[in-house]
Amino acid sequence: MELYIVRHGETEWNKEHRLQGQTNIHLTEYGKSLARKTGEALKEVRIDKIYSSPLDRSYETALLIRGDRNIPIEKDDRLIELNFGKFEGKTVPELQNDDSTSFRYFFSEPDKYVADETGETLLHLCQRAGEFLKEKIEPMEQQWERVMIVGHGALNKALMSHIKQLEIRDFWSGGLQKNCNVMMVEWKNGIYRVIKEENLFYEQIERKRL
Repeated sequence: MELYIVRHGETEWNKEHRLQGQTNIHLTEYGKSLARKTGEALKEVRIDKIYSSPLDRSYETALLIRGDRNIPIEKDDRLIELNFGKFEGKTVPELQNDDSTSFRYFFSEPDKYVADETGETLLHLCQRAGEFLKEKIEPMEQQWERVMIVGHGALNKALMSHIKQLEIRDFWSGGLQKNCNVMMVEWKNGIYRVIKEENLFYEQIERKRL
């Protein structure tokens, strides 16, 4: 079975480099176009089911990629983005330059990141992402050919942390996923294999139109 792990399309807060976390920010028109083009590029690819974060930016991306195909989409709360607590809405540059918080370590040394009293730890994020894969995906190895998961920047890296069996210090292995990038993974005979981590399928459509 193949997994297509997709990050949602662009939002206004993406453009402003603001932490979205569990704040429900919507797609920009450009973000919608990326999702539509990704769906167009994948229209001949069989997808048995799509799982989505409950946040609108991911669910709308899932809908646009699916298009008019008869593919069930199921929201799962475990696919919601990391809760950044009081950091949500602030820009990444301002947080990284603030020595009074541990956010300055978030991307460079994630094992040193400490969530505030209202936020969520990376360990908890990885635990719920792993639980989702073990409960919803891994048992379907023989039934499904391909499943899509539409999530978020940190959440998708948590999925990959389970897949690659990474420690928190290596959480950002491979870098932050781009909007509507598709990470492709195989789950076969109880073993994960990463096929490719960068697939911007919408670029295929854009090249065809040049």
